[in-house]
Amino acid sequence: MDRQMKAMIIRGGTSKGVYLLESDLPANRAEWDTVLLRMMGSPDKKQIDGLGGSQSVTSKVAIVSPSKREDADVDYTFAQVSVDKPIVSYKGNCGNISSGVGPFAIERGLVSPEEGMTTVRIYNTNTDKIIIAEVQTQNGKVIYDGDFEIAGVPGTASPIRLRFTQPAGTLGKGLLPTGNAVDILEVPDFGEVQVSIVDAANPLVFVKANDVGLTGMELPDELNAKQEMLDLLEKIRGCAAVKLGLIDDYTKSAWETPGIPKLTFVAEAQEYCTMDQKTIKKEEIDLLSRMLSMQKAHPSYAMTGAMCTVAAAVIPDSVVQKVCAPTMDSQCLKIGHPGGVLECGVAYQEGEKVPVIENTYGYRTANLIMEGNVHIRGLSDK
Repeated sequence: MDRQMKAMIIRGGTSKGVYLLESDLPANRAEWDTVLLRMMGSPDKKQIDGLGGSQSVTSKVAIVSPSKREDADVDYTFAQVSVDKPIVSYKGNCGNISSGVGPFAIERGLVSPEEGMTTVRIYNTNTDKIIIAEVQTQNGKVIYDGDFEIAGVPGTASPIRLRFTQPAGTLGKGLLPTGNAVDILEVPDFGEVQVSIVDAANPLVFVKANDVGLTGMELPDELNAKQEMLDLLEKIRGCAAVKLGLIDDYTKSAWETPGIPKLTFVAEAQEYCTMDQKTIKKEEIDLLSRMLSMQKAHPSYAMTGAMCTVAAAVIPDSVVQKVCAPTMDSQCLKIGHPGGVLECGVAYQEGEKVPVIENTYGYRTANLIMEGNVHIRGLSDK
């Protein structure tokens, strides 16, 4: 017998995911993984028997419920469903999927729409952080159409402003969880690598592109074709995960902590071509940056990654700050990624050793693609 569940498919930023009410999932959270894996069609590289789109950015789930917190309207749990492994990771958050939570909450009646703009206060359970989403609404409905464009998504839509309040320390260890702006990792069969491990919105490990034989201009298909390079980058990420105390053995990183920290390599700004063969001039960006997601090249840039990158850019002597253009606005960062340019901002105060990050922010768009029932084979209804 199949189980039927109400679901929406929403494009949030440069990702796409299935959005569910927590009340429609089994009360026993131990059963969630089985439900989500079958829903998305994992493990299977094509995800042919589910709703997944065969990439990490299209194999995501948002689980939403009314919040009992005074500072939030809804609770939101992010689930990264592995494409080719029987793994569901609840570690870390996805900022792009976060941008669809506000519209979903309004569509499902969890938040009452206001005329013109509706503010949705979102508590992300993965990171224990609050995200403020500002959603365009009119006549009681979410407005999806608009003239705002984000790199990596065709066409235009209505802008959604996301503000991550006090984003530092999702692991409970502060902005610099190792206490250092720069750490030296001893990477087996490679040698020493300088990295900055920064935790804001999500923990990221930053490395200079030229320190690992890259330029920072690589496009996803090019990088994904270099398995030896992907293996090296995963090994660096695994060593950082050990440094953070997330795992004991770096060789198990893809299984035990596949989503965090996210590996990011950066380089000084220079002219490059996007996946759509658009030329981005050196003067249009403050740095080049490329992210990995679930052991593959991210096709654009994670929103939480952008939030962490802009926070890292104001940390003295960090790997990110060292490659940023000297003309960078101290509170705004323009990231050159495979899809184009992502602009994000940061509000902070100078601290005794590291800056105090008050909030980071950026703009995304969302689109409601489908609303209906998903049939999950082999699971009976509750």
